[in-house]
Amino acid sequence: MGIAASELCRYVIRPTLLYLECHSATAESLLLGIAASQSALGSALHDRRGHGLYRITEPRHQALWDHYLARDPERASLVRGLASQHAFLSGPHLELTVNLRYATAIAWLLVEEQNTTLPDADDLLGMARIWRQTFHPQGRLRDFTCAWRSCVSPLNQVAC
Repeated sequence: MGIAASELCRYVIRPTLLYLECHSATAESLLLGIAASQSALGSALHDRRGHGLYRITEPRHQALWDHYLARDPERASLVRGLASQHAFLSGPHLELTVNLRYATAIAWLLVEEQNTTLPDADDLLGMARIWRQTFHPQGRLRDFTCAWRSCVSPLNQVAC
């Protein structure tokens, strides 16, 4: 069993998006859906497909820093502020597994990097398309919608 969707939203996703100054209901919903699709909200935090709630691979993590955040030093500094002071230097990819706010920031930046127009917060297929484009190109849209319904839907959570 993973993290309760309402608590993940309230204590991790929303504060991280506010910190990055990019909060919206759609961004919250999208990140919840991605975490549900990638790891069943944390049921498995590390496997060969990637690290943490969002199963981000080491090459994707590195490329985000090298090619996206490197162009925006202020944003890079903001994101770096979420990482552990010493652990990040010795094992930056481990932060994706053990630091939920850092992992959430990186997941959001991967979405942002795609420069995609966000759908409405209740548009599951629109969010599924972004998930597939950004995180799982071989994924089926129904994988996202099924994960959403089983892990996140209003029947399983109190509004966050």
